[in-house]
Amino acid sequence: MTAALHLSHLPCPPGPDAPAARTDWSRVFRAFAAEDCPEEPLYQAIGRALAAQPALLAPMDETPPEQARPNLYLAALHSLVMEAPASALAAYFPSVGGTRIPDAALPAALAAFVEAHEPALRALLRRRATQTNEIGRCAVLWPALQHLARAGGRPRLALFDFGCSAGLNLGVDAYGYRYLDPQAAPGQAARLEVAPASSDAPVATCRWHGAFPSPEPGFALARRLGVDLAPLQVADEADARWLLACLWPYDHERRARLSAALGVACRQRWPVQAASDGLAVLESWLDGLPADVQPVLFNSWVLYYFQEADRHRHRARIEQLMAARGLWWLSAEAPAHSDWPADVPLAARPEALSAGSATLWQWRRAGQAPQALAWSHPHGRFAHWLAPAG
Repeated sequence: MTAALHLSHLPCPPGPDAPAARTDWSRVFRAFAAEDCPEEPLYQAIGRALAAQPALLAPMDETPPEQARPNLYLAALHSLVMEAPASALAAYFPSVGGTRIPDAALPAALAAFVEAHEPALRALLRRRATQTNEIGRCAVLWPALQHLARAGGRPRLALFDFGCSAGLNLGVDAYGYRYLDPQAAPGQAARLEVAPASSDAPVATCRWHGAFPSPEPGFALARRLGVDLAPLQVADEADARWLLACLWPYDHERRARLSAALGVACRQRWPVQAASDGLAVLESWLDGLPADVQPVLFNSWVLYYFQEADRHRHRARIEQLMAARGLWWLSAEAPAHSDWPADVPLAARPEALSAGSATLWQWRRAGQAPQALAWSHPHGRFAHWLAPAG
């Protein structure tokens, strides 16, 4: 799973008859700095510095087309900084204890760091993917599963997370949640609190618009499985560092939450499987489920990486499984990558979001049109519940 980017300036692959052209990475990173990280001053400054020094962006030409995003370069850079906390560039990264704000010396420190670590940077860009595994979305996933269990009258669910990264969202029932009134002041008590399963589990906070969820789960996860092209192993030091590197350096709250979730996942070892065809794994998994368990396919910010034709084929295969196997589909994607219900205008968003970063939560079952459940921030910071309460 990955953070949202605006689609207007992302590189697009050429058509089948078009000559391959080198991407203007300076333009891409300049646009990224201007539009995509308003809450991250360091990445704004680094994006501008990279755009002004095109030679530093040459490693981007080695990235797989589906991962050719500024986020990947910045995550790779961040990962290397985490391994070199005494470097001059690390002084700008609060995630490793740096306190220096972006200044006139940053571009030179950046250039020196990239030059010194270029082989490692290229290797990360070739083999890694932006996998944030944002468990803040579980603050919406938890009431969404409540709603499905009530709507279908089947409280025993089996959760299949497609594009699961390290599988942390499989622990939705292990985490705690704090649901705030939309206008809550900093430090104000939550309107609803759901205690985590253990004292060391993370607690996600969400500003909640609309009908509040029930304090009781209303569902039980009888089975769970995650699949990913290249799943990360929570007990592997390099994989855990990569997950942390995919976060913005200034976002201390997400870092603490992710670190806590990694600790829980290391203990629980929720099943995660590597697969080039995740839906084939899903079909086999359905064969082994007990008769009283309702299977739910879940994806969040995964279809963003699909080409349009691939999304259509993916959806057609899922529709076949819904019709033949009773599968339910819960999707949390940008509207451009969803079956957009005509009665849910983007104007229904409760707080400022662009069309490229809003997350629309929907669910479907055989014979049912997509039902909108919620709008949310990509990281679950706030949500507007749309489905009926109760």
